[in-house]
Amino acid sequence: MKIFELRCKAYLKRDLNFKDSYDAISKYISYSMMQTDNYKTLHSSKAFKHYVFDSFYPLEKDKVYKKDKVYSFTLRSLDGEFIEVMQEALRQNINNPVFLVIETVKKDIKQFFIKELYSQTPVVITVKRGLYWSVQKDGDVLKLIKQLQDNLEKKYKSFYGKELSGEKNFIQVLELKNRVPQSVFITKNKQKARLFGNKFKIIPNEDEISQKLAFVALGAGMGEKNSFGAGFCVAKGLK
Repeated sequence: MKIFELRCKAYLKRDLNFKDSYDAISKYISYSMMQTDNYKTLHSSKAFKHYVFDSFYPLEKDKVYKKDKVYSFTLRSLDGEFIEVMQEALRQNINNPVFLVIETVKKDIKQFFIKELYSQTPVVITVKRGLYWSVQKDGDVLKLIKQLQDNLEKKYKSFYGKELSGEKNFIQVLELKNRVPQSVFITKNKQKARLFGNKFKIIPNEDEISQKLAFVALGAGMGEKNSFGAGFCVAKGLK
């Protein structure tokens, strides 16, 4: 298994509040996809997109990214062709009103043993229509773990075309890293929306299936709404 990564440098054309950054990057990626023959239908489909991204960094102390400064963000995917296409498409999106991607560096990452997985952006899990998992609103950790597992298994099957059979809980230890739910603000169907999620430290089990699912989480995001920037993970492990 491999995952694929683009490290992008972006020049901001205007000030941008941190809470609007996910939406700005998501729209930039979506527009760039729409300009390609291979991925414009994927953009509008309800299928798994198999990519995830984080927000701009470094974060300013006042949480407002500044006009005329250069920031970085990372785009990852299970799909190497997608990353190859986007490496060019992102740089061609020169008329975006918020920012301009001025540099992209591609990296292939071979599967490695993941000791710890950290969600850098909030992980979104829907427990019922209009309600996202949180300690305050739900609190059922076993339900959370099951949905994280099911989501990653579906992503694996969707991309690789086969099911994983074996260990039914890839998580050995799960630690909640926030006291209150975290937010991802997006625009969908021209309406502002707020997604609620949580940040986790996860220690995966050591078996082959668990390690594959942890690697999928690193490449395509954990939980839902990954194409809006939710569920971007970083890992500690043995390479």
